[in-house]
Amino acid sequence: MSPPLCVSPSSHLAPQLSPPPHVPCSLWLTGCHGSTSCFSCQATKYLYELLYNDPIKIILMPGCSSVSTLVAEAARMWNLIVLSYGSSSPALSNRQRFPTFFRTHPSATLHNPTRVQLFKKWGWTKIATIQQTTEVFTSTLDDLDQRVKEAGIEITFRQSFFSDPAAPVRSLKRQDARIIVGLFYETEARKVFCEVYKEKLYGKRYVWFLIGWYADNWFRIKDPAINCTEAEMAEAVEGHVTTEIVMLNPENTRSISNMTSQEFIEKLQKRLGKNPEETGGFQEAPLAYDAIWALALALNKTSAELVKKGLRLEDFNYNNKNITDEIYRALNSSAFEGVSGHVVFDASGSRMAWTLIEQLQGGVYKKIGYYDSTKDNLSWYNNDKWIGDAPPADYTKVITTFRFLSQKLFISVSVLASLGILLAIVCLAFNIYNGHVRYIQNSQPYLNSMTAVGCTLALAAVFPLGLDGYHIGAGLFPFVCQARLWLLGLGFSLAYGSMFTKIWWVHTVFTKKEEKKERRKTLEPWKLYATVGLLVGLDVVMLAVWQIIDPLHRTIEEFTKEEPKTDIDVSILPQLEHCSSTKMNTWLGKQGGYMGQVLCLITAPVTMILNSQQDAAFAFASLAVVFSSYITLVVLFVPKMRRLITRGEWQSEQQDTMKTGSSTNNNEEEKSRLLEKENRELEKIIAEKEERVSELRQQLQDRQQLRSRRRPSNPSSRDGPVPTLYQPSLPLVNCDGSRVHLLYK
Repeated sequence: MSPPLCVSPSSHLAPQLSPPPHVPCSLWLTGCHGSTSCFSCQATKYLYELLYNDPIKIILMPGCSSVSTLVAEAARMWNLIVLSYGSSSPALSNRQRFPTFFRTHPSATLHNPTRVQLFKKWGWTKIATIQQTTEVFTSTLDDLDQRVKEAGIEITFRQSFFSDPAAPVRSLKRQDARIIVGLFYETEARKVFCEVYKEKLYGKRYVWFLIGWYADNWFRIKDPAINCTEAEMAEAVEGHVTTEIVMLNPENTRSISNMTSQEFIEKLQKRLGKNPEETGGFQEAPLAYDAIWALALALNKTSAELVKKGLRLEDFNYNNKNITDEIYRALNSSAFEGVSGHVVFDASGSRMAWTLIEQLQGGVYKKIGYYDSTKDNLSWYNNDKWIGDAPPADYTKVITTFRFLSQKLFISVSVLASLGILLAIVCLAFNIYNGHVRYIQNSQPYLNSMTAVGCTLALAAVFPLGLDGYHIGAGLFPFVCQARLWLLGLGFSLAYGSMFTKIWWVHTVFTKKEEKKERRKTLEPWKLYATVGLLVGLDVVMLAVWQIIDPLHRTIEEFTKEEPKTDIDVSILPQLEHCSSTKMNTWLGKQGGYMGQVLCLITAPVTMILNSQQDAAFAFASLAVVFSSYITLVVLFVPKMRRLITRGEWQSEQQDTMKTGSSTNNNEEEKSRLLEKENRELEKIIAEKEERVSELRQQLQDRQQLRSRRRPSNPSSRDGPVPTLYQPSLPLVNCDGSRVHLLYK
């Protein structure tokens, strides 16, 4: 009595067809010993029942990966060959761990070259994954991670779950995952896509890659574990792509069983008597059938080899390794045409096969291509269909846009600055033309000219302040930054340095203790010019050191991403160009500190606060420069213009200069002018006194005449002698008895 050889403790679907030819009926077992439903604990129970009960077993045929892992690892202890039709775990390719394992179902890693090929075809470089925490999916994902890195593709987000996928799906939504590879069993797939519907992680912006061995109507099956309707599930899964090992020969050729693949399917459906879509494991049926054929052919070959050694298959026992080695060699050299295609095993005992690519279109799976990883050949039907009419982007494309200065604002301020420069030129020309006028000379015209030049430079700095990427390229930006710095620095040094120098010296002269004496002491111009030169020189040194040690360069400030108003799968990243250096604040503090200018101390901090608002920052800084320059020019030059024009002082000053003679020495001219003024005042006083003397003389004459009328005719009267006549050289007596002095010199 020959023992049965074929036992499948976990098969969902055992072939119910006729046994292969040349295989004795005593070696053929139809049906399954038991169904484990892919639970390893039940598989352990069935395995030990088989091993410790007669008859002796030669071949074990588990189905799913979790059971095959347990059975194949233990089988070598009993010298048993394991042949699986439905195990896809990449871990089973480990020959050290599973030395006697074969499978007609290719490794799940065979999906990965196909996925990588599709990523390349659709131009995706960023993907995300979500997996069920089982060994088959973990090892598959590890292999995918290695393959995408070699192809220059990145797995940006990797999520996993044990039983509840809600949190990982929400995380994928937050992380803006677009191209998502899902690795999980069918029951978990329904849970995942119910959460996908709730999070709106589907549609034209997303593509899901799933395993293709689910039942075709897997998303329509009622599942008490989810709370989504069939319509909601259908909406969530629309457009997803599946990759599946080719389990049915697409060519209408006859296999070793003398059946075509279509004839096999027809016979199988007749035996089932129900809808294949509702039959779990239906797609693996050709693999199971070819597994039986592979076993039968291997046993026939083994039997022939054993005859040469005087042995039979019936002589097998759990300690007979020689017969096991013969079966291993026979299976390892298998090569035949099956209903699933060409059957051949690689060095790890895994089946080599094509990959079928399908897409769910309108609720129905459509074939869109095949991929042969052995030849790197992609056969494409060009019938892929997308919700957005094109494959979506693998991430939200970020469009960089620069925030440029408002051109209306720039033009307006430029006009004001141009008018200010024109005003400064007019003031400078006025100051030079009237430099010989004493009134202008007394106000230090050279310092006034420096102020006008400084205001011109400061106003010229407004133009580079408004230049940005709208006008110039990135290469010219550092030069514009330096132009801003030097024009503003030198402009303020000349303008306000000369003005403050003059104010300080005037304050020093007129606050001496001997006030009257010191007021007559005039300023020495060379000291003023030396002070201004010192300030400008310090500024030049500071700017030069800054430019050499830590030069200004172009920096980019990025803002929060913005969503466009139109429905486009992009986000806008605003950027703003700045002139900056490594220690920008330190340099600004040093420069403003030694200059001590109120305008700098106010403008610089406010400009730094408004730095991220280009229009406000430019308006504040430029208008501060413009208006301060306007005020300086108007206050300094307009009164001089008005005085010379309205009083005509330039003419009188010219006449006085001609009378007294021009002198190059400002001190002598000042003394001469003061003496002449004092002389005119004295002459005026003398004229007033002479007029008064004339009046007094007239009064005396009137009194003399009055007295002469009252005297007696006799000259010698009793009243005494007649007074003598008035002598002009003697002092005069006023009516009140006071003495009047002549003020003639």
